[in-house]
Amino acid sequence: MIAELGLALLWIAAALACLSLIAGIVVLRGGPKDVAGLVRPASVAQGVLTAAAFALLIALFVRSDMSVELVARNSHSLKPMLFKVAGAWGNHEGSMLLWLTILGLSGGLVALFEKRLRADTLIATLAAQAALSLGFFAFLLFSSNPFKRLPIAPPDGQGLNPLLQDPGLAFHPPTLYIGYVGLSVAFSFAVGALVTREIGPAFARAMRPWVLGSWIFLTLGITAGSYWAYYELGWGGWWFWDPVENVSLVPWLAGAALLHSVAVTATRNALRAWTVMLAVIGFSMSMVGTFIVRSGLLTSVHSFAVDPERGTFLLVLMLVYIGGALTLFAFRASAVAEGKQFALLSREGSLVINNLLLTTILALVLLGTLYPIVAEAMGEKISVGPPYYNKVAGPLALILCLVMVAGPLLRWRRDDGRTLWARLPLALLAGATVLFGLILFGGPIGILPLLGMTVAAVVAVASLAPLWKRKLRRVPLPTWGMVIAHFGVAVALAGMAAESAFIKERLVAAAPGETVKVADFTVKFARVEPVAGPNYTAVRATLVATTPSGSSFILHPAARTFPGLMGGAPTETNEAALLTRPGGQLYAVLGQPVPSADGSADRYQLRLWWKPLVWWIWLGGALIAMGGTLALLGRAQLLAIWRARRARKAQMRFAP
Repeated sequence: MIAELGLALLWIAAALACLSLIAGIVVLRGGPKDVAGLVRPASVAQGVLTAAAFALLIALFVRSDMSVELVARNSHSLKPMLFKVAGAWGNHEGSMLLWLTILGLSGGLVALFEKRLRADTLIATLAAQAALSLGFFAFLLFSSNPFKRLPIAPPDGQGLNPLLQDPGLAFHPPTLYIGYVGLSVAFSFAVGALVTREIGPAFARAMRPWVLGSWIFLTLGITAGSYWAYYELGWGGWWFWDPVENVSLVPWLAGAALLHSVAVTATRNALRAWTVMLAVIGFSMSMVGTFIVRSGLLTSVHSFAVDPERGTFLLVLMLVYIGGALTLFAFRASAVAEGKQFALLSREGSLVINNLLLTTILALVLLGTLYPIVAEAMGEKISVGPPYYNKVAGPLALILCLVMVAGPLLRWRRDDGRTLWARLPLALLAGATVLFGLILFGGPIGILPLLGMTVAAVVAVASLAPLWKRKLRRVPLPTWGMVIAHFGVAVALAGMAAESAFIKERLVAAAPGETVKVADFTVKFARVEPVAGPNYTAVRATLVATTPSGSSFILHPAARTFPGLMGGAPTETNEAALLTRPGGQLYAVLGQPVPSADGSADRYQLRLWWKPLVWWIWLGGALIAMGGTLALLGRAQLLAIWRARRARKAQMRFAP
């Protein structure tokens, strides 16, 4: 009965989404005002019921109910409990229900807590959110039913993809989806504001927390996904420019541009049309990513499905939503004034340049991702790899970082170039010191890593400039958030550049007892032994890594074998071993055995990397997310103060 109840809740929630949409349209077209009272409760109830349906799906996975097709295809009774729960969204149907749950809850939160918008704009926003939900309800109920029963339940399930059997599955997809769906709320705000022509500071202030929150979660999701792939796949890299990695990066870029643009609209009443357009682009990129992952257009280790029919359904939804929003924008464009004017050399001007660079990088990454599809449709197979992205996106990213340095040091409306120059000497000195130090003592270094470490030094010092000559206890939380986020960019950039410039690699066939030298480490291959995990067997190596100072550390890289379930073939994965030191990470992967010609003890492929400062990449991502969180908390604090003042004024007005 659990599956049937979950399906029934989805149908009721879909009906409530339809009610919210129809009621919103009736009110906006001048119908009875009483109908407006249905919109908020319907939005809240829809979110609650969808969340309940998703909770029931998790319960089916926990109970290992193999009569449900989704559970039978993606779970097994012997799986650890963590993977039973996370397995609920480690597949196509479950991930889409998670998406829809976050979408519904977001609409419910807007209905409950948004008080700053005019009533008609809020109704239009909730109706737009209901329209989004309704399309995804149709997709689930008619194309991807997660509660579908099997005629005959198998004795056990096929199990979860071994590459997904990692704690990262419990964290990476949910955070990424919260980020994606947060952009859907910004999209709905933009549509609502276009419908009612209320595009100004109030609209931007209502949208800004959602944009900031979604960008924080996208940052966390991308950072966690990068680290998960880094240690799980055994490839030795932290970003592979995989197509599905790209389509998670593109919404992040759009969100970053929207975040800066909406700040200008909220505080200076400028860039109104640009803010609306970026809100549409941000959610559009989320839809494009969803379509690519589930259409089978691109082959990737991240893909959930390769069903063309589902891809067609998503393509239709994408065309309806994006096409409808762009059409509405075209009809309303003449009514969307840009607001107050500003000089190019101003904080607003730097943010405009920032946005142009972000959207250019977005377009180049999207072009590299989609071009192979177009080429293949024309009968030619083309692969676009890291060299393209590094050459076209790398230089623009460095320029973007330098513009980011200048922005917080400029005044609003208009500033003086000489004044800006006077605020930069320490940052420029730091960059020059790093540049000349690397040229003199760094050895042969590629131009892009060299510039990357130089720019990182400039950004690191300049990011602290807003704190100079100020009492730190009185610095507002949003300022702290900006400083920490920008400093995090510098840390991540330094890690990327240092790892690219100074990485050392050794690939050998070694037997137990032999030693291998990599960078300053002497690594002894001590032994190999079989081990048994909860649902796998493995061959695990013991490596002893010794530093020049004599300190020794133990590493255990392993090659795991997951048994084939329900007649399937066994699956092998590599489990990398990491030794983190202040200066970087030693990364070890155990490969296949290599029998010796004389019949002696088998040798094993052993791959070792020394990756200088590589862990700074994920530290930087965490700092960026932390900065965003502080900024969000600061905005919430300011909103609470504003509401308290408004309440006091109201009391004084009506006091006897």
